[in-house]
Formats: sequence, C-alpha cells, structure tokens
Amino acid sequence: MSVTRRRRKPPAFTTVFRQINTSLNSEKGINSMSKQPRDETVGFIGLGMMGQPMATNIMKKGHRLVAYDVASGALDKIASLGAKAATGPADVARQANVVISMVDTTAQAEEVIVGKGGVIDGAQAGDVIVSMSTIDPVMLRAMHATLAAKGIGLIDAPVSGMVKGAIAGTLKASVGGDANALEKARPVLEAMSSEIVHFGPIGQGTVMKLINNLLSQVTGVVVAEALVLGTKAGLDPTQMVQSILKSTGNSVAFEYAAPRILERNFEGIRMDIVDKDLELQVQLAKSLKVPLFMTNLAHQVYQMARSEGLGSEDYAASIVKVYERITGVTVKGH
Repeated sequence: MSVTRRRRKPPAFTTVFRQINTSLNSEKGINSMSKQPRDETVGFIGLGMMGQPMATNIMKKGHRLVAYDVASGALDKIASLGAKAATGPADVARQANVVISMVDTTAQAEEVIVGKGGVIDGAQAGDVIVSMSTIDPVMLRAMHATLAAKGIGLIDAPVSGMVKGAIAGTLKASVGGDANALEKARPVLEAMSSEIVHFGPIGQGTVMKLINNLLSQVTGVVVAEALVLGTKAGLDPTQMVQSILKSTGNSVAFEYAAPRILERNFEGIRMDIVDKDLELQVQLAKSLKVPLFMTNLAHQVYQMARSEGLGSEDYAASIVKVYERITGVTVKGH
C-alpha cells in the first residue's frame, strides 16, 4: 500500500512580505516607545526649599519627572510623589529633553551642568537646559557657549516669589536666552510660574533677578533698622507693624520680614545664599562702573550677621538680631 504525502506549499510571497513588514513595524514600535518617554519627560536637579515644590508642580501638570539631588532625603520625597530617581545629573539628562537646574551657587551650577558627570554628558543635540538659580551671568554665558558647541540649548530663568510662590505655582520667571529654546521649555516653566518675561540674550534673566534681589535684600536691612528704632523709642512692636502694613512704608519685603520678626521665626531663606546674591550684585556693578552705596552698606550688615553665626537662618528676619544686640532691645509680638 502506497501512501501519497502532500507536499506543503511554500508560503506565498505576499505572506512572507507581510510577516517581514509586521516584524519591522513591531521593532519600530518598540524603538519609538523607548524614545517617546524621553521626549515627554522633564529632568529636575536641586530639590531644596524652592526646588521641591517646583518639581512637584511640574508633575501636577501632567509631566513625567526624573529628578536628582545630593540629599537622599529630598530625592526620596519627590520619588514618593511619583518622580523617577536618577543617579546623577548625566543620568537625568539621558532621560529628559528639558532639564531644570535649581542649585544654590555658581560653582554648583557649573559642576551640575558642564562638569564631569554633568548634564552635558547625558544630553543630546536639541535638548534645552534651564538654569533657574541666581548665579553669575558671566558663567552662564560661558556654559552657553560650551553647550552650544554640542547643539544643546541653555536659557536662564531665575524666579522670584519665594517658597510661597513655589508652592502655589505662581513664581515670576525672568528669562534670558534663545527664543526658540524658551518656547521648547515654556510648558515646563508654565507649570511653575504665573508670569514668564523674556529679557533678552543669555544672562539677562539673571541680571533682572539680581536687580530684584538688590531691592528686596537692601530693604530687609532697613526693615530691621526701623523696627528696632521704633521698639527702642517705646512703640509696641505689634501695633507698629500693623500700622506700617497700612501705610506708605509697606512693601513686599516688609510683609515678608516683619511678621517673622514678631513671631521670632528665623527659618527660611538662608542668609548665606543672600550673601552670595549680594556678591553678584556688587560684582555686576563693578564691571559696569556703577556705584552701589546702599547695597554695599547692607552687604556689610549681612556679613556682620554671618560672623555672628546667623548664616543658616532666614536673611530678612534674622538680620534684626544684629541691631537687637547693639541696642539691647528685642522686637517681639504678643
């Protein structure tokens, strides 16, 4: 008995082509999925008093966030809210095409952005780095040139509004840099800010921030002088503050400092950071041959306060302690 076996027909060309095409599309889909998160992810470096709420607001607006801070506690906190924890600045940049730097000093910004293992080592051409710290405009311009050579954009966008504004998402961003880079970063800035103003080329946003800080920080010293003088003259501190709040002597700086002084609340923006800002203000003025009589005097008062161990305390409230020590009075509410 013979058995006839049917030979299997080879698959038609169209079937083979369809299988190959499906496979290629599948691989393409996998590749595009791996790239898509980077295009939709924001990087954030520096999760301090301002950075933590700023980063939180970015996530609240629906952005994916990858973050890094040298303080593990700060990193754990943002990770608990849904951010991905990175191992360093370069690792942040590898996973995001817009990266925020919110560190304290010029030296820290330089290390984080263009130093070894910095953002520059993980970023790609077309990415945008946003420096939101108040740092040296000269260094900003130097970093801009270094990054531009690799096709990476840098804008400066320091913010005002203090911690209250950072929490509420109502910061004011002063921007310097390329307009196209700003537009790429704008959705991220809008997640943290209620106002974004473009002041010109790289560094000009920071110049604007330094001018704003000059007014605020010099006024902080005058607030302490006024309250100590009034107290020494026999005025009730609480009544005095309430009156000024309704008078022409009032200001944003007064509204920030005076209640803290009455409450003896000295936690806040560290005086060491403010001293850094004053140094930058004086440095800028010197380069432009502009005298800063009042600013230099205020700077000396802050230096005196720091020499007395007040550098880690709030700049606007703790400055009153210098005058209290000299005069023998205490400005305290009831």
